[in-house]
Amino acid sequence: MKYFLTSSPSVSMDGAINPANGFYDNLRQALSTPIRCLFVTTHPDDAAFSDHCSDCMRQAFEDAGMEFESYELLDRRSAPHTKELVRQSNLIIFGGGHVPTQNSFLQEVHMTQLLKHYHGVVLGISAGSMNCARIVYAQPEEPGEALDQNYERFLPGLGLTEVQILPHYYLCKDQEVDGFKIYDEIAIPDSLKSKHRFYVFPDGTYLYGDNGNETIYGEFYVIENGVMRKVANDGQQMGLPFV
Repeated sequence: MKYFLTSSPSVSMDGAINPANGFYDNLRQALSTPIRCLFVTTHPDDAAFSDHCSDCMRQAFEDAGMEFESYELLDRRSAPHTKELVRQSNLIIFGGGHVPTQNSFLQEVHMTQLLKHYHGVVLGISAGSMNCARIVYAQPEEPGEALDQNYERFLPGLGLTEVQILPHYYLCKDQEVDGFKIYDEIAIPDSLKSKHRFYVFPDGTYLYGDNGNETIYGEFYVIENGVMRKVANDGQQMGLPFV
């Protein structure tokens, strides 16, 4: 299996595919043809949201020149056919949205087990990339989550990587949840308490994994032991692991 875990593959929300750091070229090279795609939603019970996100992603790739033999959506409506949908696909896109909601759905459809027999390409987008980790850091993002003592910040993920991604750095760096700054007062303290390392990606940065080898393309930061530091600039590549 090969995987591309992005902050966002688009230049902007619902926008054109971002060519930064060789993303589109590297993805096309990794894909076999004909391309049979499965888009996995973050909100399985919101048909309008799922249809919109799936359609926008398909249109963006088709506008970039990609051709699909088939393109399916996995949400509540198609969930009974998950095993067959995964089996017939060679590109699976895990969409963006609310991390815990998608995580719960992935557990319900036994996606972790199904991916053990999958040999195609995985593309993660935002929450979808976050849920590809073995242990997912579900940073509070919706009102009430930062204050909820029962909110689970660490969840079992799909196990493709050990890398815990925090996406959309420049879009989110000044945001707050329940009055807490999401980096200074949530993620950075959580890194100290949990002893986990978080990888902070701006849009245009992505992690590429192939046969046990992982490389981050583009600018990124790490948060660990209560400290955030910049590791690489846009245009650079960094193999993992690193000190």
